[in-house]
Amino acid sequence: MTGGAVPSPAPLRVTEIFLSLQGESRTVGIPTVFVRLTGCPLRCLYCDTTYAFRGGEATDVTSVIARVASYGVRHVTVTGGEPLAQAACLPLLVALCDAGHAVSLETSGALDVSAVDPRVVKVLDLKTPGSGEVARNRYENLAHLTPQDQVKLVLCDAADYAWARAQLAEHRLAERCEVLLSPSHGQLDARSLAEWILRDRLPVRFQIQLHKILWGEERAR
Repeated sequence: MTGGAVPSPAPLRVTEIFLSLQGESRTVGIPTVFVRLTGCPLRCLYCDTTYAFRGGEATDVTSVIARVASYGVRHVTVTGGEPLAQAACLPLLVALCDAGHAVSLETSGALDVSAVDPRVVKVLDLKTPGSGEVARNRYENLAHLTPQDQVKLVLCDAADYAWARAQLAEHRLAERCEVLLSPSHGQLDARSLAEWILRDRLPVRFQIQLHKILWGEERAR
């Protein structure tokens, strides 16, 4: 190095870091450390993490890695808010993978995922009309999905289900990666969604939020 200052670790704003059981996705039920980054450019009508829109604690990647390591588990999920709204999310994902963790990223899909470390499992939330944010879907992201990734659709009603079924066909989602269909908590009856999926023989995984069954709204985070 020729006289330049050593760059400091990339800044992050973190709402919380905690250990729980993974409540959704392919690793449901597995002890997982959640790193919830602060901030989100979307305002989904069913959002249950509005407390992460602002505030948080200023920290750096090195400190987050140390905090995650203190829990002693392999699986880590980086979530939000919308984690990719922070530039430091990308180096955080790299550092978590380098530390030997099995890393997943929960993203709205409204921001570019092309630079996400290929070792990271992307769980991309395709926004339905019932979310109020369907216009924010960045469909170019679908080209960056691999078989290890997942597309999640949270459905509010029968109209959302019809929309999701159309997206499955139009974008051939099930050929890209696993597709998750979830009922919006308190809006769509889970049994109804299960019966629609069976009726239509959809090539998807039905899921409900395990953490809300176990701990309710009190432990949604």
